[in-house]
Amino acid sequence: MRVAVLSDIHGNVQALTSVVKDLEANKCERVFCLGDLAMAGPQPDVVIDYVRNRPDWVVIQGNTDKLIADYSIDILENVRCDAPVMASALANDIKIINKDEKNYLKNLPVSRELDVCGVKVLLVHGSPRRNNEDILPGMPVEVVEEMLEGVDAHLIFCGHTHIPAGYQTTKKQTVVNTGSVGRPMNGNTKACYVIADFDNETFSIEHRFVEYDKITAAKIMVSRNFPGCEKIASMILHQSERHI
Repeated sequence: MRVAVLSDIHGNVQALTSVVKDLEANKCERVFCLGDLAMAGPQPDVVIDYVRNRPDWVVIQGNTDKLIADYSIDILENVRCDAPVMASALANDIKIINKDEKNYLKNLPVSRELDVCGVKVLLVHGSPRRNNEDILPGMPVEVVEEMLEGVDAHLIFCGHTHIPAGYQTTKKQTVVNTGSVGRPMNGNTKACYVIADFDNETFSIEHRFVEYDKITAAKIMVSRNFPGCEKIASMILHQSERHI
């Protein structure tokens, strides 16, 4: 079975539709989505509707999906302390996203356990411990193993960092960060997702990098006209790296 695993769309319809065309061209039979559908992107409401109208997709909640679902002035001010541009985006997102879309995000599960061709698969957004915990390239494997304590899955998919990564632990568990569809931060502006091939308790993993219409996405981002929208548009257009 061939499965597409994608994460961190962040309202980027142009990136998402190009990824869907690619996964369909590669004959993926199932789609797993690891969350962060909407916040701080060109068209947050359109992406939510696109995803929720695909009942065959397995979708979990990302940390920014939870921010939208639980939105309050206190949450907004907490975000503003660390990331003023993201706070401005969140305040504007709330004006665009309707009640049904917000409830959809609120009711998404924080994780999912699945059996795919005899492989135990765990879907999380950040790590099995927290939806905002980073699994980045170059971490000591011991640190990753600490995050997996109590997890018996053979294969763990995560996102959140917007940077593709992979680990093989001493317990023969595989961890794959899928990267980001809507706002990659690995020095490559192409949308990133994973194709996983499963067969008789085995699997193989491929990160896919897909070109899309970044110009249109950036123009829509700027048209939202909130403080900092130009900075997010620039991140869509130009190679950017995650500062950690």
